[in-house]
Amino acid sequence: MSFFEIIPVTNQQEAAAIVEQKLQDELNAGTLNVLGLATGSTMIPIYKQLVESDLNFSHVTAFNLDEYIGLPSTNENSYAYFMQQQLFLRKPFKVTNIPNGMAENLEAECERYENLLNEYPLDIQFLGVGENGHIAFNEPGTSFDAVTHVANLTDSTLGVNAQYFGDNEEMPTTAYTMGIASIMKAKKIILLAFGEKKRLALEALLGDEITEEWPITVLKNHPHVSVITDIN
Repeated sequence: MSFFEIIPVTNQQEAAAIVEQKLQDELNAGTLNVLGLATGSTMIPIYKQLVESDLNFSHVTAFNLDEYIGLPSTNENSYAYFMQQQLFLRKPFKVTNIPNGMAENLEAECERYENLLNEYPLDIQFLGVGENGHIAFNEPGTSFDAVTHVANLTDSTLGVNAQYFGDNEEMPTTAYTMGIASIMKAKKIILLAFGEKKRLALEALLGDEITEEWPITVLKNHPHVSVITDIN
């Protein structure tokens, strides 16, 4: 039996409070041991709420969805840096895992990360969604069978993310990403979607079609999805 819920909110602060309560319930039940995390502006108010909460993640292992290739963890635009600043430095986890953007062997790094995911199955995975329906860096056309891999970023994604890079800094065009199959193995998924720019992606999720041209639609096949959104 599948579970799919839409939780309407009026703002991201309300969403953050709902996320905190969901995580508290899982921790109380002893069912949160491995947590999949995301990056981007969608997650900033969520992580602020978690940092200010009494939630204890000291026994929880964390995995991040993705990382730019070619950026060291000290680079302010790396997702490793983002996670340290937004969450990990202020809210300790048992172990945190992020793909190594500076790994010399890309294929070996993908295999290493996927093996870890198989060893520590995700209890909950947070997801945002791109305007073109991508989840993590699984762009339109990505196979639903894909595991952790190197993704070539589309012009749409590069255009959205370019705002974070300075005029003199070259933005990576490739990234490590959990594959769609990797994400779908999580026991529960919490998708967060805010703002009119995400409307088409959300409409695709709520429509009848499941297609690799809208990666978000694969979530229809997942047994437990919560969608928290201000789009009505």
